[in-house]
Amino acid sequence: MCDMKVQIDDHLRTIQTLYEQIPLIEAIAETVIETIRAGGKLCVLGNGGSAADAQHIAAELMGRFKRDRQALPAIALTTDTSALTAIANDLGAGELFTRQVQGLVTDRDVVWALSVSGRSPNVLDALRAAKENRAKVIGFTSKTGHAMAELCDQCLMVDAVASDRVQEAHELAYHLVCDRVERAFVNTA
Repeated sequence: MCDMKVQIDDHLRTIQTLYEQIPLIEAIAETVIETIRAGGKLCVLGNGGSAADAQHIAAELMGRFKRDRQALPAIALTTDTSALTAIANDLGAGELFTRQVQGLVTDRDVVWALSVSGRSPNVLDALRAAKENRAKVIGFTSKTGHAMAELCDQCLMVDAVASDRVQEAHELAYHLVCDRVERAFVNTA
């Protein structure tokens, strides 16, 4: 029982630190809004639990989060099993996201990557490809994700390193972004 209290306290401490990053979270939402208004799309990616978060973000925007509104152009680059398995088999797992970014992303788009460590080679390579395509790049990582942050136009670095705490803070932050983005498109269909 004591261990659970320690974990809950750690969760609360980590979430508290997001207060300091509200301006960044608001700016990230504005980047997504401006991109969609300009006819661009959002491509989201990550490995493991971050892949699930990428799918969650894309689903909230393509479908609906809290309000009825138009569908918003958001794609999780973690979901096309035929593309993922073909790329991994033919080119290697390191190319999973890079190849999709090269084929799908333009200078009108945003690539949003999630990585707890901020050091996943296939994520970093995808961000480099996004920069080559002149796309905007958003990152969500931990306080040790400096390699990823250097490749991002905007990067939320959660003040934690434990994957569960980082992912919990990422979830709250991306829900805040989705809420702000959705509000911008209610009654605009």
